[in-house]
Amino acid sequence: DHRDLHLSIRRQRQMCIRDSYSVLVIDRKLGNLFMMSKVSKSPSVFLDRDGVLNKDIGYVHEPSQINWIPGAKEAVALLKNQGYLVFVVTNQSGIARGLYTEDEVEYLHAWMNKELLKSGGSSIDDFRYSPYHPAFENETYANFKNWRKPGPGMILDIIEKWPVDNLRSFLIGDRQSDIKAAEAANITGFLFNGGDLLTFVEAILASR
Repeated sequence: DHRDLHLSIRRQRQMCIRDSYSVLVIDRKLGNLFMMSKVSKSPSVFLDRDGVLNKDIGYVHEPSQINWIPGAKEAVALLKNQGYLVFVVTNQSGIARGLYTEDEVEYLHAWMNKELLKSGGSSIDDFRYSPYHPAFENETYANFKNWRKPGPGMILDIIEKWPVDNLRSFLIGDRQSDIKAAEAANITGFLFNGGDLLTFVEAILASR
């Protein structure tokens, strides 16, 4: 029911508080007020998941299916060391299709962060996923229609809750829908066609 839906997705909508970030945010969806002192905004990177961090084999939803893209862990570590916030924005229509659950996606994302830390790297600051798919449209996920890329909803939700500096931020995706989502959110998008993600990120940073 709707109560269970709100409980299961509220982790996507909560304010993520870190000691180094201080902002005043009103979460209109939950009706909560978060008050902290202002600080400057940070450059941020938005990463697609399947095809950028891990190989896209279709409907990835459990740790055994994760095959990291070469240089992915190192790329996340480099970005964090350079002072970037790092986010993941991923379409997950397998939820609407009934192939897996939101809990499985959230568990997988927590596992991925643990793996990043185990390798001596840095964790991803926050994740967003869209469970919506137009072919499986129903009332349950209708509010997430704009979250599905090429819609900018996931990016905009993160910008609302984190101190993101749009002008110094960018997105990396492997599909044109990723790039269109970035453009709609006024963020530069870079198309990743495979290879080593660390090398790709180093080239982007060198050009900025």
